[in-house]
Amino acid sequence: MRRDPVHYGFVVATSVALPAAATTKVVTTSRRRLRSGPLGVLVCALTLAALLATPALAHHSYFEESSTASSPSSSPLAVLLWTALGFLLGAMPFSFWLGRLFLRTDVRRYGDGNPGATNAWRAGGWRVGLAALLLDYLKGVVPVGLAHFVFQVSGWALVPVALAPVLGHAFSPFLRFHGGKAVAATFGIWTGLTLGEIPTLLGLSLVSFLAVQTADAWSVILGMVVALIHLLSRRAPPFILALWAGNVLVLVWKHRHSLREPVRPRAWILKLVGRTR
Repeated sequence: MRRDPVHYGFVVATSVALPAAATTKVVTTSRRRLRSGPLGVLVCALTLAALLATPALAHHSYFEESSTASSPSSSPLAVLLWTALGFLLGAMPFSFWLGRLFLRTDVRRYGDGNPGATNAWRAGGWRVGLAALLLDYLKGVVPVGLAHFVFQVSGWALVPVALAPVLGHAFSPFLRFHGGKAVAATFGIWTGLTLGEIPTLLGLSLVSFLAVQTADAWSVILGMVVALIHLLSRRAPPFILALWAGNVLVLVWKHRHSLREPVRPRAWILKLVGRTR
């Protein structure tokens, strides 16, 4: 199916910039906590506009395209090979390796002790952090995108292929099965499935929730809930919903300790509510 250059430009802009923006927001809000009320209002307004526009930005119905009859590339052997490749790529702890290579340190000594891009950012600044983020993101994009769009793996066969990079990242055998929180890998697999559609929605939702409340983990889960609402509105087939459920289970498990923290509105929200009373 032919796709125009404008569409590819949109895919690149949203699928790469939004994960970077989301991770930058995690790092910066952990230090400053978005004290600026007008900034929070602007983020929420832009997010609402983008969420309303997301279906119009979708170039084709990838969900319908993916639910067509299975191709030879969806054979059990092919699915097994793509799943193994996805898990292997996902398991590669790029953030940990970049910390060792360029910083001579263990990024798990920073922040929440997670071997992911956010702590690599904390340890070595934006250069190391952005490199780690893009590599973690590409873990999902490369195997899922190749399997789906190039080799025409489709339908239920996509579920293990798409979940494999997330599981590999979250439970990396290179780190004794203690991996990252799989947020960047989540962006990656949904890019491999839907190009810019779900990553745009998820990224803007994540930033929006970070702007109005203080629990980063809840922002991730609530962003996935928004993605589910969008999938249901698009009448996504069952295998896409099953993939979403598996993805959320991994995210909930990896964020289980942080999810015990209560959701608290940011100061600018409390001030705004106080003024309206």
